Amino acid sequence: MKNILTRVSAIAPLLFVAACNTTASNDPASTGSISQAALGKELQRGTASWYGPGFHGRRTASGERFNSSDMTAAHPSLPFGTRLRVVNESNGRSVVVRINDRGPYAHRRIIDLAKGPAQALGLTSTGVGYVSLHRLD
Repeated sequence: MKNILTRVSAIAPLLFVAACNTTASNDPASTGSISQAALGKELQRGTASWYGPGFHGRRTASGERFNSSDMTAAHPSLPFGTRLRVVNESNGRSVVVRINDRGPYAHRRIIDLAKGPAQALGLTSTGVGYVSLHRLD
């Protein structure tokens, strides 16, 4: 009996600390996986989509050749060269992309990602996802 009490008294403080240190949020900004400074100023939230296979090698609106693996994206109005952190709000993954094209042209989408960043965010299987855009420069 004394041995059991000794074990319980040794484990109880650890369980208490573990219970007090939990978080219910999956938001990377609040969980500490991405600092608020690293996120940048939030510009928009909405639906992102991705494009690539049929456009690989063609010229973008900025004049450069599109590479579906590059960390680039299309936005309707941000200046070319703008760097954004795109955060998938469903899973907390984030990537930094550079705007080099115009779009998306599908209704109610805020950004079109090249295949590379879409894969990193986990969007390629669903085709779309809810994201937030944070301006870095």
